[in-house]
Amino acid sequence: MSGDHVRVERDKDSGVAVVTLDRPDRHNAIDLAMSEELAAAWREFRYDESVRAVVVTGAGQKAFCTGIDRSVDVPQPSSPYSIDDPLIAVGPKANDLWKPVVAAVRGLACGGAFYLLGESEFVIAAEDAVFFDPHTTYGMVSAYESVYLAMRMPFGEVARMALMGTAERVSARRAYETGLVSEVTAPGDELAAAVRCAAVIASYPTEAVQGTVRAVWSAKEAARSQALAHAPQLIALGNLPPERQAELFSARRSGEFRLR
Repeated sequence: MSGDHVRVERDKDSGVAVVTLDRPDRHNAIDLAMSEELAAAWREFRYDESVRAVVVTGAGQKAFCTGIDRSVDVPQPSSPYSIDDPLIAVGPKANDLWKPVVAAVRGLACGGAFYLLGESEFVIAAEDAVFFDPHTTYGMVSAYESVYLAMRMPFGEVARMALMGTAERVSARRAYETGLVSEVTAPGDELAAAVRCAAVIASYPTEAVQGTVRAVWSAKEAARSQALAHAPQLIALGNLPPERQAELFSARRSGEFRLR
């Protein structure tokens, strides 16, 4: 099931699979091929009884994922009432996978990375991990990302991250304090920590584990579904034209930001 952009490794003894976003030269940004490979991996796990828990991580030390690759050309329908988002199906829940998923984050995690982090059961991050949402800086609505973050973090923290854009980055420690991250490790230890957790979970009766995953998600599922239903219209109304977004993106690559 491994592809050119997503690497999948299974340990049948422990019941854990590790899914690695494998474009380190592009900070593991998601292009159309990676989007398709991620969706295919989650769907395959639904039928693979040897996989009882999953870890998702990024290759290299610089980034977990930096969202969609801005060099990707995504064809859009002419209708103003719809928008094609290649990231909408990159997560496990979007593909009806209810086996537990633990995210292991090192380096940058921003923008579209929250589609994956938001559909994981919990997140383990290295001390050098940083989180931010650049959408508003570049004239885009933070819709799906903010909905996912709002399921984990206090309202004010979500609003601040979404509205401050590239001017601030949230440290792993601050992400832990606000509920986005459940554990902070030394750099390089995040994957092993996530695999250890996944192995423990995988050792338990799978029906009880998957039922618990569904129960936890059901607590916010109605609100999540309703909020996500508004996302396409908000994006269509609020996003600047792509050429204007590109101008802002080119003009703001100075790397100036505040870490908190």
